[in-house]
Amino acid sequence: MPTSIVRAVFVTEESVYGVILVSGMIVVAGAHGDSSWSVFWTVLTTVIVFWAAHVYAGTVAHHGLDHERVVGLGEAFRFAFRRSLGLLLASIIPCSILLLGATRAVPDAVALWAALWAGVVVLAVLGFIAFRRRGASLLMQCVGSLATAGFGVAMILLKAFVH
Repeated sequence: MPTSIVRAVFVTEESVYGVILVSGMIVVAGAHGDSSWSVFWTVLTTVIVFWAAHVYAGTVAHHGLDHERVVGLGEAFRFAFRRSLGLLLASIIPCSILLLGATRAVPDAVALWAALWAGVVVLAVLGFIAFRRRGASLLMQCVGSLATAGFGVAMILLKAFVH
């Protein structure tokens, strides 16, 4: 996959938001002692609804006049669809881990915690790449990575507090 596509789809605010959304849903759904299967479906359904709403909102926002140029509905939809893919794709790793619990390959509790920690790792990578592509020093890339990962750690602390 070309680097420009990776940046356009994966390293976006939508991806960061998507990982945080998924982590939050794991915390909320898992707080009731639900099985990995139940948490998986809750997360997947929520992500799809948020993604569809994001595509719709982006289409509406970009349709019409833009800097003296008319943007058609199809063009606005394609832009919004492409831009919001990160939100949808951000759920792949945590949902895959939840499926390990759902299939009983690992215990439910392990799947829930592993999915949350995977979110921290994904956030750290997203933060690192974002700072790197802006030409930040290695120190700032690491600081940006840690700051971005901090949102995932906040979700883990929330889960620990809820339990």
